[in-house]
Order: sequence, then C-alpha cells, then structure tokens
Amino acid sequence: MLEVICRSTGMGFAAVARVTEKYWIACSVHDEISFGLKSGEELPIQTTICNEVRHDNQSVVIDHVAEDEYFRNHHTPKLYGFESYISVPIRLKNGEFFGTLCAIDPKPALLNNQTTIGMFNLFSDLIAFYLQSVELLEQGNTRIDNLNRQVNDAQDEIRQYEFITSHNLREPLRQLRMFTTMLVTATEQNQNEKAKTLALKVNEKALRFTEIVADLSRYSDFTYKRQDFAKVNLNQLVQEALVDLEMELKQRSIVITWDNLPVIEAVPEQMIQLFVFLIRNAIRFSQPEQQVKVHISAVPPLEGAKFVEIQVKDNGIGISQWQQEKIFDVLNPLSYDQASESSNISLAYCRKIVRSHQGSISVNSEPDKGTTFSIILPLTQN
Repeated sequence: MLEVICRSTGMGFAAVARVTEKYWIACSVHDEISFGLKSGEELPIQTTICNEVRHDNQSVVIDHVAEDEYFRNHHTPKLYGFESYISVPIRLKNGEFFGTLCAIDPKPALLNNQTTIGMFNLFSDLIAFYLQSVELLEQGNTRIDNLNRQVNDAQDEIRQYEFITSHNLREPLRQLRMFTTMLVTATEQNQNEKAKTLALKVNEKALRFTEIVADLSRYSDFTYKRQDFAKVNLNQLVQEALVDLEMELKQRSIVITWDNLPVIEAVPEQMIQLFVFLIRNAIRFSQPEQQVKVHISAVPPLEGAKFVEIQVKDNGIGISQWQQEKIFDVLNPLSYDQASESSNISLAYCRKIVRSHQGSISVNSEPDKGTTFSIILPLTQN
C-alpha cells in the first residue's frame, strides 16, 4: 500500500503512524529518500504536523511548502526538509482516532486533488478495517483463552470432588458405621459408660461429616455476577478486611502492614474475603510464642502491563515443597496442621476468587521461614 502511494504520487517516503497525545510511532514505513525512519521508531510528537491532524481530526495536504502561506514558516518542514506533504487521519470504526497515513518528499508534488486525496482516504479506511479485524480476532482469541481457562478450572474442581467423594466423605462415614456398631454392642451389654463415650464419638464424627457437607455446599454455591465488578482501591479493601478480623487481631500480638496498593477492577466483597482468608491463614499457621507479621505489597507493573502482582508475606511456620501442590484444593487437609481435624478450605476459596477474576495464585514457602502468596490479577476485566 505504501509503495503504491509512492509510485502513484511521486512521493519518496510514506508511513502509517500511531499518533497519540504523547507519541508518534511509525507502524509501517516505505522509504525511497533515505529519510532514516524505520518501523517501530518514534518522532517527537511536537515536531510533527500529524499532531495537528490528530488535534483537528482533519487532513493536511501541501503541494509546495515554500508557496504555502501557513506552512512555509512552520517548524516541521524546516526541521525535516520536505516540500510536499500529505497526512490523512485514520479513524477506527468506533470513531476513535488511531493515527495517520502520511507521505513526504523533498520536492514539490501535486497532491491537492480529488484523485490523490480520495486514494488516501480509501487506504485510510482499509487500514481502519484491518485494525478492526485484528481487534476482533484478538477478542475472539481472548474469549477462547477464557473458555479454555474455565474448562481447565472446571476439570480441576471435578478432580477435587472425585477425591473428596473417595476420601474425605468416605472416611467419616466409615468411622460413623464403626462407632455406631460399637455403640449398639455396648448398649446391648449394658455398658453404660462405654456407650456414653461411643455416643460422644458418633456425635463428633457426625458433626465432622456435617461440616464437610456444609463446606462443600458453600464452596459449590460460590459464584459472582458480572455487574458486581467495579473499580476498587485495594488499600481501602485491606482496611475493611482488618475490620472483619478485629476480634482475632485483638487476641494476640499481630502486625499487619501494606505498601501503596493499586486500583483494579474487581468484586469488592471477594477481594475483602481474599485478604481476610490469607491473613487468617497467616494467624492460624504462625510460629508459637512469636509476634505474627503480615506484609502486603504490589510488584510495580511495567508500563502498559495489564496485570499486577500482589504479594502477601507472613513469618509463619512455612509449608514444605510437596505440600504446596495441594494447599489450594477443596477439603485437602493441610498436613502441617496435624493438631487440628477441622476442615480448612479458605485457600480453596482464595483460588476460586482469584480464578473468577481471571487471575492466578501461587505460593512460595520453606518450613520455619514463612510463606509468600503471590496473586496475579488483571487491572481491568475485559
């Protein structure tokens, strides 16, 4: 296209440029006059006439700079040494200004005519159509990626439910049957004290089974609505999480600190839950007789990045490497909490919350050296 422009107009340099308020970037270049600009390179925006095209959203056509009443004293022709110039805006189909299709030459040229301007406008529309097609393709690929991610998440949860059915639920039922049989035998033999002890065991295992079923029910019902997403300041949500944890924080020496956290698009209630679960996890698995310290920070994203990394670091007892692979599974007991038989699905909730935000969560830890949870979240939800 750029070569056709140069051949049909006699211009020596043509380019498609991305033009914003701050940047002029060459997307594609055809150079027959050794102008020296390559694709991907920039020009200072204030030195270009394309900046005026962007501002006015109007084409600029100059046959002969030296004879043009306005542009003969303009700084851009003097700086770059051209006598003929044409630039037409490229507008996307939604009306947004993208950039320009432009051409220059050190010699005068006949550009201000219906044929040349019509050709540039046609090519400008073709570029806009191409950009829209690329955008639609990217959106389609993003949807496919999201669907694949959802399928993988669903398959992972099915795997966990299968494990729960064959292990977590089966064992309490086996113990219930065993203690019930023993209770019946003790009752028939009038062993009242033993019967009382066994009845307490039956009740304990029944409560355990009830807790598991209740946890599963709540986890299965966990969902979110698209309209719940909003711009949220994570600093504020951490403060709200601490309000929810007020009673627990008063019970022992706990220090919660955080850096300046970003604003992201998320479900506020779920982000609060996420911080509550992670802080509560740090409290639960803290070092005995040691002050609990939790620090929340954000890894500064690179310019133009679409994701941010939030880290929640504690000084707890840590997690061995082989345990780290399963701590986010539903009802998978944390082996380093052997003293407790209560179920702990808070980390499973954390992963489900993060996944519902199209993010990911991972853990880095060593025994007796604390734990760092890393949460990758998109800045916006597309």
